[in-house]
Amino acid sequence: MTDHLVIALAQLNPTVGAVTANLAKAREAYAAARKAGADLILYPELYISGYPPEDLVLRPSFVAACRSAIEDLAKDTADGPAVLVGVPWHEAKALHNAVAFLNNGKIETLRFKHDLPNYGVFDEKRVFDAGPAPGPINFKGVRLGVPICEDIWTEESCETLAETGAEILLVRNGSPFEQNKDDQRLNLVVARITETGLPLAYLNQIGGQDELVFDGASFVINADRSVALQMPMFEEALAITEWTRGDKGWRMAKGDIARLPEKEEETWLACVLGLKDYVEKNRFPGVVLGLSGGIDSAVVAAMAVDALGADRVHCVMLPYAYTSRDSLVDAETCAKALGVRYDVVPIKEPVEGFLSALKPMFNGRNRDTTEENIQSRSRGVILMAISNKFGSMVLTTGNKSEMSVGYATLYGDMNGGFNPIKDVYKMDVYRLAIWRNAHRPEALRGPLRDLIPERIITKAPTAELRENQTDQDTLPPYDALDDILSCLVENEMPVADIVKRGHAEALVKRIQHMLYVAEYKRRQAAPGVKITRRNFGRDRRYPIVNGFRDGR
Repeated sequence: MTDHLVIALAQLNPTVGAVTANLAKAREAYAAARKAGADLILYPELYISGYPPEDLVLRPSFVAACRSAIEDLAKDTADGPAVLVGVPWHEAKALHNAVAFLNNGKIETLRFKHDLPNYGVFDEKRVFDAGPAPGPINFKGVRLGVPICEDIWTEESCETLAETGAEILLVRNGSPFEQNKDDQRLNLVVARITETGLPLAYLNQIGGQDELVFDGASFVINADRSVALQMPMFEEALAITEWTRGDKGWRMAKGDIARLPEKEEETWLACVLGLKDYVEKNRFPGVVLGLSGGIDSAVVAAMAVDALGADRVHCVMLPYAYTSRDSLVDAETCAKALGVRYDVVPIKEPVEGFLSALKPMFNGRNRDTTEENIQSRSRGVILMAISNKFGSMVLTTGNKSEMSVGYATLYGDMNGGFNPIKDVYKMDVYRLAIWRNAHRPEALRGPLRDLIPERIITKAPTAELRENQTDQDTLPPYDALDDILSCLVENEMPVADIVKRGHAEALVKRIQHMLYVAEYKRRQAAPGVKITRRNFGRDRRYPIVNGFRDGR
């Protein structure tokens, strides 16, 4: 029995499916923990496979590869430190989300996740079997409780651990980012500590995985509910924590308390990390996007430079007859401020070629959105051609407000492999631009400030697909639209309750209708970073064919 423990918390960025690379990264952290004198090192949930592995875990060969990696890592523990690491695990006919305890050169024991989340972005009941309520693991005479992520979101697992003698709770997590979620996690952990009287270490992974971003922000709270450690958000880190057993149980000595970003800063950093990891984990050499002189493409270009560096970002202006002189100037000014490659490719000839080919069929019919969409689709074809020729991935730039109401053209401005602002409402895009012009956190690669010209932020938004067009020709002001959409999407509020907020009933019903009928477009949209509580896709799964309208 010992009265002193040194526990390392490895807040790492795994890649789903990259078992060998994840193992190598684990060994780097293990070597650092050993050098620091750690007795035990923790890795995040399902670290070896990457999280969430989705249907990869239904492949026996993949689960076998993960098991082989764990057996290999276990050999390193012959002389310590011991390891707690997440891994998918077959036990009899069941498949579990497991944590393996590696010690003395072998896999000494395993614990299985008891509460499997099956809501929002989570589908764990689809691929995993629930384990029994976990008991503690004995290490050096200390009974360690090792619940896994969702196990602490309800009372049962932690209560069971406390009742069976656990002295410290060590929780590995794959908890995705959303705005203000760090406060929610802190309140949750305080509730578990209050119920059990035990200190708790909360280890979360970082990194982008498709539409999810994991923010890290791991922490330790002692039994008296004081914060002993706060690790950074959106950064890999290894924390060495020292624990001592006293008359009132185990306590961690006060460690570093990192400052956590808030509001626009945390949103910007999440978008940048999600974009960076999507590009780099998929091994694209860089990105290309249309730079229109508008706010959305300017913000996406700035995020791309912050994520990848200016040398990996290619911006293209694609002007037509309705492109204003201001837009041409603003796009070029923005590109120069960002330091990116900038090309101008006029679309007059391809657009007029399409119109000429279709003229006999369209004869006698008035111009409408068909001709406008040909402009957008011509731009999409050109950007995809650049992508094919040079290998860079096309970024699409539609915000959540536009994606909500279908204010986007399939196979046109929706062309692309990823959209970092897909889950960001229009008014928040403006706030992000203003924030980034005045701030640059140290980890970002872009210029210090003033990336986005002031006129881009202040001028009326427009798609410039016809003379004197503005978004407000067909949409309400964006502050009103965003409020209505937030009520409909994030909170599922009835029309009558939204009207009580001061919106005209006819407008709310029209926006609701636009939201529903645009579902088919969203199903074909590029993935993008989850920022809000309910992003389009995994969080919100509405049918495409949908005859319901609230308030009829």
